[in-house]
Amino acid sequence: MDTLQKITSLREELNQHNYNYYVLDNPTISDLEFDMKLRELQELEAKHPEYFDADSPTQRVGGAITKNFNTIQHEFRMYSLDNAYSKEEVLEWEKRVHRGLGTDKVSYTCELKYDGASISITYENGRLAKAVTRGDGFQGDEVTTNIKTIRSVPLKLKGDYPEKFEIRGEIILPLEGFAKMNQEIIEAGGTAYANPRNTASGSLKLQDSGEVAKRPLDCLLYSLVGNNLPVKDQFEGLEKARQWGFKVPKEAKLANSIEEVFAFIDHWDTHRHDLPYETDGVVIKVNDLHQQEELGYTAKSPRWAVAYKFKAERVSTRLHKITYQVGRTGAITPVANLEPVQLGGTIVKRASLHNADQIEKLDVREGDEVFVEKGGEIIPKIIAVDFTKRDPESMPTVYIEKCPECFHDLERKEGEAQHYCPNYYECPPQVIGRIQHFISRKAMDIEGLGGETVTLLYNAGLIQNYADLYELKKEQVTPLERMADKSAENLINGIEASKNIPFERVLYALGIRYVGETVAKKLAKHYKTIDNLANATLMELIMVDEIGERIAQSVVDFFANDDNRKLVDRLKGYGVQLETSAEANTSVSDKLAGKTFVVSGVFEKFSRDDLKKAIEDNGGKVGSSISSKTDYVVAGDNMGPAKLEKAKQLGVKIISEDEFIQLLDGNL
Repeated sequence: MDTLQKITSLREELNQHNYNYYVLDNPTISDLEFDMKLRELQELEAKHPEYFDADSPTQRVGGAITKNFNTIQHEFRMYSLDNAYSKEEVLEWEKRVHRGLGTDKVSYTCELKYDGASISITYENGRLAKAVTRGDGFQGDEVTTNIKTIRSVPLKLKGDYPEKFEIRGEIILPLEGFAKMNQEIIEAGGTAYANPRNTASGSLKLQDSGEVAKRPLDCLLYSLVGNNLPVKDQFEGLEKARQWGFKVPKEAKLANSIEEVFAFIDHWDTHRHDLPYETDGVVIKVNDLHQQEELGYTAKSPRWAVAYKFKAERVSTRLHKITYQVGRTGAITPVANLEPVQLGGTIVKRASLHNADQIEKLDVREGDEVFVEKGGEIIPKIIAVDFTKRDPESMPTVYIEKCPECFHDLERKEGEAQHYCPNYYECPPQVIGRIQHFISRKAMDIEGLGGETVTLLYNAGLIQNYADLYELKKEQVTPLERMADKSAENLINGIEASKNIPFERVLYALGIRYVGETVAKKLAKHYKTIDNLANATLMELIMVDEIGERIAQSVVDFFANDDNRKLVDRLKGYGVQLETSAEANTSVSDKLAGKTFVVSGVFEKFSRDDLKKAIEDNGGKVGSSISSKTDYVVAGDNMGPAKLEKAKQLGVKIISEDEFIQLLDGNL
């Protein structure tokens, strides 16, 4: 056997052993034998660099250094899931599914909800091409080098895989590996990690892939994403992924009724602690992919899936003191400072008390023994007081009247639950919070500038608002604490690069109350420039699709303020994008202006997304559901019967894909 044949043979053998051990959990050789074969391969590859292969098992050990993780746009958005905290809420979700599809003939795939870090991995021609973290759902960090060190992630696929597709999953740290890792850290005199989830997430951003390789990370896959996938339903997709070499948890089950879904939930609510990794719930998905397409998405979540969360763990502890935080909008949040207590894998020291009404409702007092749980297993909250342990001399909590930061009198508007500090331009947490919002990832995404650095810059008197960022000089920044020469240079370069951020994100970054990401996109698309928006009247704003009076009034109030207008003018002068670019303004014509379309079914000449884009590019609006305001339904194969029936009832014109093309050409 020549050298290349020997190398190829060892690679194939080691890949199979990796698969047996990490995916099938069925090793066929000892660890020592595996290590000996791996060492032999490493020595052969070192002597013959001409036979290098990025997919070789030797590349799993890592060693490459990544200084900066590139931000990559997701080709297919990574949505978050809506949560359900009771079976009643699951039943409500099921009703919405039946209504949306016009049928109760729906099957579901039930999968465990893994508590880790979401990942999207792209494969091209059967090889791992790139891996990207979830990020904000629209874009994430490329962590390909680190993901390649995880042995349950195949570098090369087998079988009848598509030419290109993405697979979504969760990077986790199994409990046994996490415990062993912590024990080694403690024995070496280090500080143990708090919980597997955060450790798994943090591992993906380690610069040294060799360090990532030392961690016992695993990858559980649960969803295929792409165009023209060779599967008809979610459960078949899981089976296919297994055949191609992916580690897909065997616990997933096909349920033909909601009763079967509940049986799955009941079983795992009891047996979840027997699993080798953490799970905090069950994900229920409509199984049929055509039905998933028919149901579509809200602004944040798929309508065809819901996450049932297991009941939160509850503990009791002592409330020592109530303090108050000021947010960037001036909203005051009371915070309970607690005797540290273990809850859901983390040490909890603080919990939100929300507002004055909540404090009064629960009659929470300093010194009380309180019950704490994690709301949605994320944010700790106080849910009750143990009155049997209350000091008889304790006094009711009196809510503060003045801002804890600037001592301005607080206000509480009629009908609102929260108190506010109205000192908008001088209250430090509000000023700092607005700048932190401005530089945040979903807004200006300024590389090299984080929340702590904003606070340093403010406290040093270098910035008083977000426009001041564009006047910073490297020599001003370098002397700051923890700010080396290179860090200062990166910060200044990051600020300069932010001038290329598109208008819709700049508009979101301005921090206009009630103008979130989705609203900012709508306003940017409608008004095209900041001047057009600034000069719009209340009534004109209300007439914009999906812009209500509250949002409209907030926009009018923002631009009615001279200080805000001066800030915007300064940003304009620095070259920040305050109008829609020619590239972003993809409008082709206004042929469909004033017309609302609903797209339903499967098409031959367009993908659904391309069809929707064609409507919007020609001035039309795409609706998610049929109503009396709908002008056309573009119907493909497998159109949902509920939509078909509703369109007929309302007399909405139903057109085919070819008729839509004729409409664009002016022939219909």
